[in-house]
Order: sequence, then C-alpha cells, then structure tokens
Amino acid sequence: MPEDHHIQSVRQFRRFALVVCLVGVAVQLALTAYYLGMGHKATPHDVPVGLIAPAAKRAAIVDLLERDGVFAVSDYADVADLRSGIESREVYGGVDASAAQPHLYLASAAGQAAAGLLRGTYTSVVGQQNAQQLAALAEQGDTISVARAEAIAAAPAVTDVVPLPADDVNGASLGFLTQALALGGTIASIGLGRLIPRTRRSWKRALGHLSTLIVYALGSAAVVLWSMTWFGVGADADLAEMFGIFALMSLAVTGSTAGAVALFGPAGALLGALYFTVGTVISGASILPEFLPTFGRYLGENLPTGAGVQAVRDNLYFPAGPIGRHLLVLALYAGCGCLLVLVTNLLPNRADRTSGVDLELKDRIEGNEHREPVPIPPAIS
Repeated sequence: MPEDHHIQSVRQFRRFALVVCLVGVAVQLALTAYYLGMGHKATPHDVPVGLIAPAAKRAAIVDLLERDGVFAVSDYADVADLRSGIESREVYGGVDASAAQPHLYLASAAGQAAAGLLRGTYTSVVGQQNAQQLAALAEQGDTISVARAEAIAAAPAVTDVVPLPADDVNGASLGFLTQALALGGTIASIGLGRLIPRTRRSWKRALGHLSTLIVYALGSAAVVLWSMTWFGVGADADLAEMFGIFALMSLAVTGSTAGAVALFGPAGALLGALYFTVGTVISGASILPEFLPTFGRYLGENLPTGAGVQAVRDNLYFPAGPIGRHLLVLALYAGCGCLLVLVTNLLPNRADRTSGVDLELKDRIEGNEHREPVPIPPAIS
C-alpha cells in the first residue's frame, strides 16, 4: 500500500501552515536585511580616477580627491593617455588640471553612479575655486572685464568619452538581462535536476545531461541577443563575441547549479536561487562594485552574474578593456559544474554501490534483465 501523505487533521494542517509562515518570514527578513545592507546607502570608496596635473598642483588635488577614501587617483601624461585609460575602463574618468581652466573627462557608459559622482564633485570644487578667485579679486579692489568674469564663472567643461547609447539612457539594460538569464538558467537547472534522475546512471545519461546544458546555454544566448535587438541595445556590438559571452554566462549558471543538484540532490537548486536573489544585486549592473560594501564587491565579482555583467559591459561599451579575468571566472563555474554532472552520473548508486555502466554490463552477461524466475515443480512422493 502506498503511504498516504495527505494531511489527516486540523492540528497537522496548523503545524504545517505555521512552519510555512515562519520559513517565509525568515527568508523575507534575510533578503530584506541583505538588500538594504548592500544598497540602501551606496557609499563610494576607491573609485578609480585619472589626473593630469603639474607637480605644483598635484599634491593638493590628490589630497582633495583621496580624502575619506572616495577616490583612488592614477596619474596620466596627457589627454590622449587619459582618454585611453577611460576607454579601457582603467578609470571611470579624470581631470585635466594642466590648463588654466580644468576639464573633466568621464564615461557614463561605465556606470551612472560613478559619472554622477565625478560630475558633481568636479562641478562643486571648480565652482568653489571660481568663487574664491572672484572674492579675492574683489578684496584687492581689482577690476576685471565682463568677459573675464564670465569666463571665471562659466560652467566647467565636461566631455563624455564613452556615453551611453540613446536606447539605454539609464544603463539599466545590463541588470535586466542578467536577471532574466539567471532566472531562466535556474529554472532550467531545476527542471533537469528532476528529469535526469528518472533515468539510470550511465555514460549515456552523463553525456545527455551535459549536452542538454550546452544546448540550453546556446539557445539562451540566442534568445538574449534576439530580445536585445527589439530595443536597440547593443546594436553596434560584435554579435559573435556577445553570443559567446552570454552562452558562457548561461552555462556557468546552469552548469554549476546542475552540478550542485547532482551532488546534493534537490537542495542543490538553492545555488541557482542564490544567483538570482543574491548575485544579481551585487553583480555591478545596478550598483557599481566600488559603491558596494567590501564583502559584496568581492563576492559579486566572483559569481557568474557579476563576472558576466562586467564582461558584457566591457564588450558593449569598452572593447579595449580586458575581460580575460571575467571569462576565467565564468569558465571555472561552467567547467566545475559540468565535471560534477559527468562524474556523478558515472558513480555507483548509493543504494547498491553499482554504477549504471556496471549494471548494464551485468545484465547483458547474465541475460536476465527482464527474465521472470522459473517455478520449481513440487517433488513427486
């Protein structure tokens, strides 16, 4: 008789309902604390910026920028050198203070938060310096021409070296794409985790499982690229490179989740859920790594979601930027997950310690895979 798993009494129902409610509240509390802890007060720290300044000015400017640990300053020889550093995403922007009037160069495509911080800091400092200059001239009783006064009080010059495209005005597309890819990969991994165990362990099941993961990754990448064209996002990008990055990112999510399911059972699917609920927040898509707490920054950069976002952003807007480290992170997740899938499909079953390959070989040798036992007739007295 099969066991009856239905709830048999009101008391049993209440206990079950109470457990469900407590688990739901605990998960909500944990996620709320995590989300607010990561993003409720995004504080910049060590934001990389460039500086062109003569020796006489450099010390004062560096002291101002690196005060409170907000910026990390790197020196550049000239404007061409600074622009190259911005285009390769070495820095988010920089100031040329070598001329009579300073000039700010930035890249809004690298992140709106960094661009806004640079623009706001630059405008504020230059405005204060201009006001001090005018006040000093007034105290000395000097008279200046209207043209000079207007030049001193004019808005400081700003150049956006790598602007966001018109179809992605707020830079939110990367976050949306990452969430969709992570969620789809998690669902696919959970589905495979429930489907694959219904077949016997063998090398055929291992290759089938792995092939399915790869086919899904390729299909997922194609769907992401296709959906991007609907809204003009990434219209100027190298589609072949973008396809490869999205496919590797998808395989990193699905492969590592499938590997966790193969190793730990249904509980392993929580890894995929963590990619979606935890990883997307600290991926750097909506909150830049330099605006996250230290723990969130380093964890996010080393998850498939974070590594994928950085690789996609560089490929879309900063083709001169190196993405080797990000691809390595994705490859490690994908490779380790796929290896676990292969190994666990060939290992012995826990029940009889016999692998599917051994079972098939044994059945063929003995020839009794589906043979019914032959009844022995009773002895004749």
